[in-house]
Amino acid sequence: STMRTSVDSPRNMQLVRSRLLKGTSLRSTIIGVIPNTSDPTSDCEELPSLHRIGTAALAVQVVGSNWPKPHYTLLVTGLCRFQILQLLKEKPYPVAEVEQLDRLEQFTNQHKSEEELGELSEQFYKYAVQLVEMLDMSVPAVAKLRRLLDNLPREALPDILTSIIRTSNQEKLQILDAVRLEERFKMTIPLLVRQIEGLKLLQKTRKPKQDDDKRVVAIRPNRRINHIPSTAEEEEEEEDHDDVVMLEKKIRTSSMSEQALKVCLKEIKRLKKMPQSMPEYALTRNYLELMVELPWNKSTKDRLEIRAARILLDNDHYAMEKLKKRVLEYLAVRQLKNNLKGPILCFVGPPGVGKTSVGRSIAKTLGREFHRIALGGVCDQSDIRGHRRTYVGSMPGRIINGLKTVGVNNPVFLLDEVDKLGKSLQGDPAAALLEVLDPEQNHSFTDHYLNVAFDLSQVLFIATANTIATIPPALLDRMEVIQVPGYTQEEKIEIAHRHLIPKQLEQHGLTPQQIQIPQVTTLDIITRYTREAGVRSLDRKLGAICRAVAVKVAEGQHKETKPDRAEVGDGEDCKEHVTEDAKPESISDTADLALPPEMPILIDFHALKDILGPPMYEMEVSERLSQPGVAIGLAWTPLGGEIMFVEASRMDGEGQLTLTGQLGDVMKESAHLAISWLRSNAKRFQLTNASGSFDLLDNTDIHLHFPAGAVTKDGPSAGVTIVTCLASLFSGRLVCSDVAMTGEITLRGLVLPVGGIKDKVLAAHRAGLKRIIIPQRNEKDLEEIALNVRQDLTFVMASCLDEVLNAAFDGGFSVKPRVERLNSKL
Repeated sequence: STMRTSVDSPRNMQLVRSRLLKGTSLRSTIIGVIPNTSDPTSDCEELPSLHRIGTAALAVQVVGSNWPKPHYTLLVTGLCRFQILQLLKEKPYPVAEVEQLDRLEQFTNQHKSEEELGELSEQFYKYAVQLVEMLDMSVPAVAKLRRLLDNLPREALPDILTSIIRTSNQEKLQILDAVRLEERFKMTIPLLVRQIEGLKLLQKTRKPKQDDDKRVVAIRPNRRINHIPSTAEEEEEEEDHDDVVMLEKKIRTSSMSEQALKVCLKEIKRLKKMPQSMPEYALTRNYLELMVELPWNKSTKDRLEIRAARILLDNDHYAMEKLKKRVLEYLAVRQLKNNLKGPILCFVGPPGVGKTSVGRSIAKTLGREFHRIALGGVCDQSDIRGHRRTYVGSMPGRIINGLKTVGVNNPVFLLDEVDKLGKSLQGDPAAALLEVLDPEQNHSFTDHYLNVAFDLSQVLFIATANTIATIPPALLDRMEVIQVPGYTQEEKIEIAHRHLIPKQLEQHGLTPQQIQIPQVTTLDIITRYTREAGVRSLDRKLGAICRAVAVKVAEGQHKETKPDRAEVGDGEDCKEHVTEDAKPESISDTADLALPPEMPILIDFHALKDILGPPMYEMEVSERLSQPGVAIGLAWTPLGGEIMFVEASRMDGEGQLTLTGQLGDVMKESAHLAISWLRSNAKRFQLTNASGSFDLLDNTDIHLHFPAGAVTKDGPSAGVTIVTCLASLFSGRLVCSDVAMTGEITLRGLVLPVGGIKDKVLAAHRAGLKRIIIPQRNEKDLEEIALNVRQDLTFVMASCLDEVLNAAFDGGFSVKPRVERLNSKL
């Protein structure tokens, strides 16, 4: 038998250099191999006691290497046993006088062996054949071992079988030390019987599977030398072989599609024939392990109780009626039809309104797994479809990787920030999503890494976006868009007291017995310290309040434990206007200020000012409209609705119109439309310039400004605001301070409908305005607005600019009656 062994100790390497590499005769290639003895790591150390019995071996090949450290790899063939009589020298390498124990000619004299051993050798041969026949004969090593049993002399069989079956190192040494054949047979037969009984027990406990009854168990490569223990490298090869067999079993028992199974079986055949040192071995194995781990038919059972789902959604989120209605509709249809394809929803709304969190609540309601995929900034289509396996470092796309993570084929996938996808030389990920988000195509989605179809039809896809303007039309067409508008003040108050305040109290270690935030205080935070469509800034302000109260509570506990160390100077720090509920007596002196505050601490307006600073936003509408030439418009932004002031002034000049405020082309055209309509109707409304001429631009320049100047603005909805602003400028009348307006205009004076009515109305409501002028054809959009908001506002439906001007000015914007002149024919 032959085996490879590595030597790196100083004495062994000196033996190789001095005898094997420099020797020229056949005698110089024969060395002695002593088991169970470690060579010292340095020449200074003494040589340990050697094992009495060793093996003479012929060095067939010597290969040297310097990585990771200098060493030699020897290919040696075993010859016979020997016994050490005397150790002659230890340096530079051990040399000993030995005695040969078994003769080479014994292995050729088969008849003599049979005569002497007879019955014992036959018994050993019978057990050996029984053991081999219990194994899988399709394995090349097993087939070769079966041939060796018939061809080799019986005297060599105990050594060969001992090196193959599972035995301890001590048992191997006992076989090596057994010089007499009879003793060797007697010691090996119990080992064979033990291995046979182990295989029988293993086969009883295993489930029979097709041709898997004769799986290779405890077989080691047959090329090892009889008397030398196995190396770590060979044990790793054995484990890898067992792993490949287990991987093939998993592939056959998995529930993957027929096409995928065919591809995997083809790859597993290639893997068996492939050396482990090849780079493609690891790639192929990783691919097969991924195919086994994918949930081809594994799914979770949906919870379809509509009443329980409604309660769960109401507890998790306040408002959002459209979203809740759509989820309940899906549950109702799933009760009637089990194989319903997963819908593809797109939640569009400003930041902070809960689009991502409601997706997680939907998964919780349905009882499904949840996985979030952040698409913001993704500019490579391989992130969606994966890389082809021909590339180094290839990996599947985020869709397949997400399915592997959740382990089921019907999760809820949240595609976050789908409107912020990029585009680069690596492709367009938005185009790659077309196949994923198409119900007619995603039942056979093909990832570049898998290269086989995977069914995504049961996945519930939910995309989130702040605006649909940046979503490609083809992708937008595949999704069911659901608008998620901003919250009203009343909704924010409810959200704060139901969700935000309890969360902040828990995060800061406070209890309701230590702090109280009334609804009036919450309203002050909403109106004076935040101005947003969502609730993120509100959440941060509540966190700041909790931190300030936590400081007071911690200081109070410290003073209670150490009252004698309280200083009078600390009283000045306690002058924050944090009122204390149910206080028995007022603070009269500095000694009382050093005492801990009484609980609970009540947060009022004065406390807000001390903690959050002066108010960031004030109701400045009436102040801004204190002179002619100013009007309030309504604008839509991805962050929600906003009010917008339009200012105009005139001066002597050459009839030029100046526009400032980073305006887009559409808004500039609206300004030109407004001035043209006013010039054509100047006589009817008695509008004149500074010199009294009806030509408004005669020796007059007009400047229109749209604050804030750093924000880009565009869109047609500012047309009516610009007309009202210019009409106020030329008439010298003030626009009503509580009126805001929106609408597109035409050259004939018509008012056309615009979008974003709900967000604009909510912005006007937050700013404290009372009257809103909107186009007549936008009246249908008012149904989406909450009833309490509509009751607080007065809506004026305008179909032409005359109606807009009459509603924008106190007492109306009257038209001067024109005297009809009759031309005489005389």
